[in-house]
Amino acid sequence: MMSHLSQRPKNPAVGVALPHESAALHVTGAALYTDDLVYRTKDVLHAYPVQVPHAHARITALHTAPALRVPGVVRVLTAADVPGINDAGVKHDEPLFPDEVCFHGHAVCWVLAETLEAARLGAAAVEVQLEPLPSLITIEEAVAAGSFQGAHPQVRRGDLESGFAASAHVFTGEIHFSDQEHFYLETHAALAHVDEGGQVFVQSSTQHPSETQEIVAHVLGLHSHEVTVQCLRMGGGFGGKEMQPHGFAAIAALGATLTGRPVRLRLNRTQDLTMSGKRHGFHAQWRVGFDDHGHIQALDTTLTSDGGWSLDLSEPVLARALCHVDNLYWIPNARFTGRIAKTNKPSNTAFRGFGGPQGMLVMEDLLGRCAPLLGLDPMELRRRNFYRAGQTTPYGQQVRHPERITATWDQVLERGEIATRTREIAAFNATHPHVKRGLAVTGVKFGISFNMTAFNQAGALVLIYKDGSVLINHGGTEMGQGLHTKMLQVAATTLGIPLDKVRLAPTRTDKVPNTSATAASSGADLNGAAIKNACEQLRERLLQVAAARLGVHASDVRIADGVARALGPGDEVVEWNELCRTAYLQRVQLSAAGFYRTEGLHWDAKTMHGSPFKYFAYGAAAAEVEVDGFTGAYHIRRVDIVHDVGDSLSPLIDIGQIEGGFVQGAGWLTLEDIRWDTGDGPGRGRLLTQAASTYKLPSFSEMPEVFNVTLLQHAHEEGVVYGSKAVGEPPLMLAFSVREALRQAAAAFGPDGVSVELGAPATPEAVYWALDAARRAREFATGESVSARA
Repeated sequence: MMSHLSQRPKNPAVGVALPHESAALHVTGAALYTDDLVYRTKDVLHAYPVQVPHAHARITALHTAPALRVPGVVRVLTAADVPGINDAGVKHDEPLFPDEVCFHGHAVCWVLAETLEAARLGAAAVEVQLEPLPSLITIEEAVAAGSFQGAHPQVRRGDLESGFAASAHVFTGEIHFSDQEHFYLETHAALAHVDEGGQVFVQSSTQHPSETQEIVAHVLGLHSHEVTVQCLRMGGGFGGKEMQPHGFAAIAALGATLTGRPVRLRLNRTQDLTMSGKRHGFHAQWRVGFDDHGHIQALDTTLTSDGGWSLDLSEPVLARALCHVDNLYWIPNARFTGRIAKTNKPSNTAFRGFGGPQGMLVMEDLLGRCAPLLGLDPMELRRRNFYRAGQTTPYGQQVRHPERITATWDQVLERGEIATRTREIAAFNATHPHVKRGLAVTGVKFGISFNMTAFNQAGALVLIYKDGSVLINHGGTEMGQGLHTKMLQVAATTLGIPLDKVRLAPTRTDKVPNTSATAASSGADLNGAAIKNACEQLRERLLQVAAARLGVHASDVRIADGVARALGPGDEVVEWNELCRTAYLQRVQLSAAGFYRTEGLHWDAKTMHGSPFKYFAYGAAAAEVEVDGFTGAYHIRRVDIVHDVGDSLSPLIDIGQIEGGFVQGAGWLTLEDIRWDTGDGPGRGRLLTQAASTYKLPSFSEMPEVFNVTLLQHAHEEGVVYGSKAVGEPPLMLAFSVREALRQAAAAFGPDGVSVELGAPATPEAVYWALDAARRAREFATGESVSARA
């Protein structure tokens, strides 16, 4: 029996492969983003930061008078100007105007000027006197100094020592993997103005308008109803605009409040890179035990994340990492320990996957390293440890639909012709001493819902006008991921009307209050259910009106394809437009507020135990790579993906999300090599990869030559809007297959059974060192010399 929430009517608008609702606007350049609104606004002032080039220092004096002498400079904002709370974070550990510089490039005050160039010159004129303080740049330095922040959570199950005692094979290892820059196309931006009643209106590129509203209000000493935040759309977010836009919006709002003029703040790319947080880099140590058949018996791991200078979202990111170490695999005895290093770097933040990728990487890396030591093919080792029916995660949640783990896996093996290609690769590698190929299959099990239960709620406001046109408002934000497209389809489906009758309004805090961030892949689940709820209220009222016209009971009326008709014989119908006008004349309310809260969640953050996720999204990917033995350079020959999105709300959108997520994951795991100055010179703590010229992003040339994406069929999910599943984050982790394929290719340069350690990201340089180590292992095993090989 399908639940009410997941049941689909006949001929629904959901499930239809539609292009993104703003696609034409995107490609023609007509789509408006926050900073485009500046050109429609009079008398705008431009804000520019005064960034201090020290990793850690105390401010002993701040001289702003020189800036005010620069032509065009109107004001310099400092801590003395804040009427409310001088803090940009929800943890109250992020002073908006700090008295201590905590990372290289920390903004200590902001200059407002008539032009951006005047603001820049004014910022350069500000004099900051400093007392340098010791700084910690790497996780290792922070650990050595005992510099930690936030909670120290732990997930436990079973008896660890008895698990290891029962293990025939015990291995230990560690891995250090890098942070990742969001590199959204649109940098952080805000535009604020104040109306004649003192109402503050902020246009912000934010994934969390309600929290931006809250922070702006507390900085200005106002109540939330005095601040309205709107987000038209974002040119990418990826988590980087969940928490970090708030301070920038507050600066613009403070400037507008003090000057009475609109204030625009938009970071240039270098400012965005140096001031905003990244994906958390992690260091992990692990000890794992297997029985003689390759089944995991015990796993003990400690994950240390690099939080940067403040907490931001580091605690929930770490919690999700600990809840995803297991990935697809049953671990009877487990201890996963987490801690957050405090370093002198920008505060790391949410990034697509939100700790999940970091937790899973520990597991996938150790399986890739241990498989040859156990004499097993890595694909076979992974498969032997899959969850089975009735099993629970180390934190106590039942793994529902574990058969989808094997279904996605087996379909990838079949569609990707893995058995045939494995033989072909072996033959290729045997005849090519200087070029090797590798093929790997990895899977994903990703929990969907916010770890914090309170965030799993959403609201919507749906308005029907007399002419039958419909306007929907919801709390989710559009960052290119297609959320608005899906919401239009949900509304049209629920009301039973054509899609062209529905329009969507920009996300605003004065339409839907107290919304959660568009994050945790839950935007469609939460907002879709809220919209469905609002539309159902309206449909029930309209059924009563139609029933009176048709002379039947309301339960015998259906609205479909824009027409209300009675069940059974008879041709009489009521057109949608006529129905809405009749309802208005009968004084029937044609607006409704919808609400949804995710049921069935419970989570104890202290014990790290419970069922924090509504369901798991599953997927599998096979990747084939080719590696050059002289340089470590490689290319991806083919990728095959089968991914579980339930009954897709919008298949074209979902396939795009899977492709994009995979590519972003491959970037993190193979290309995107963030570098910091860790020396003791004057540039200590400086981000060295400050532009696309030095920070390599995935581009067309890194795409797989063959890229096949298939949605898992017959995958209806109960209790979720129209049977769908979230798609934003889970596909990113399918990119583990690329890194594992690179490991296989590197191992092919060595003797059978060689265990390859591979850097993360697995850049060509890292791949070269891995394959070189494998080659040396072959030399040691065979007695072949380097000179003889050459």
